[in-house]
Amino acid sequence: MKILFATANKGKLREAAEVLGPDYEVISPADLGVNEDIPETGSTLQENSLQKARYLFDRTGIPCFADDTGLEVDALGGAPGIYSARYAGPAHDSQANMDKLLAELTRLDDRGARFRTVVTLILADGRPRFFEGVCEGSIARQKQGSGGFGYDPVFLPDAYPGRTLAEVSEEEKNAVSHRGKAIRAMADWLRKR
Repeated sequence: MKILFATANKGKLREAAEVLGPDYEVISPADLGVNEDIPETGSTLQENSLQKARYLFDRTGIPCFADDTGLEVDALGGAPGIYSARYAGPAHDSQANMDKLLAELTRLDDRGARFRTVVTLILADGRPRFFEGVCEGSIARQKQGSGGFGYDPVFLPDAYPGRTLAEVSEEEKNAVSHRGKAIRAMADWLRKR
């Protein structure tokens, strides 16, 4: 089944394709010549996810899904949350985002955090379906590892003590990641229908 994923992030595309498996051809908006920025003006992960999925479905008519993910840090009252990608400014600069986060937590002992993802799936009937995934963990004191993307070098998942998501294999990451859990829930729902 061909399915459109509302992202330009190659890491997310690869991760989704691995989780969904060979029954799905995961394509990006760029594959269809859609290169404009997709609006994200919601006040929750679900609103942003729905907005992105609806935007692409209305333009292409192709079954699609979108995710919105936030890193929620306990000591920061759940921030950066929906602003995770733009935490240090509008440039979506992962290094700057991590630097700002680490600076804010410098003198704090409470480093508990989680990644939360909401995936919205829209099929030919035009109805949205929502799937959520959470990965519990904490924030490292410094960047560690060279894999992954986004905040992976500073996020220590509970499932892999002492290792950041940037230090585990893609297979290990997909087994516990927030996005992997949400996409697996979506794939399970698709298989059952």
